[in-house]
Amino acid sequence: MKVSIITLTNNSEKNINRCLQSIHSQSYSDIEHIIIDNNSSDLTVKIINNFKTKKIKLISEKDEGIYDGWNKGFSMATGDI
Repeated sequence: MKVSIITLTNNSEKNINRCLQSIHSQSYSDIEHIIIDNNSSDLTVKIINNFKTKKIKLISEKDEGIYDGWNKGFSMATGDI
């Protein structure tokens, strides 16, 4: 059973590494991680790209608010839950 995790970010350089490490350290392996970044102006995207694996999908673009970000993530999700 595939699990989709959707993370919304906006200038999250102080916390994103801890989030990525936490998801990466899970013992369950069938996980996709979708990150929707609201065009961050700090190092968030660089940190994600340095950590990037094929299980991470990143979209970094201006959105119309949190619900727009969630909808982008949900439309990309391929997991069962």
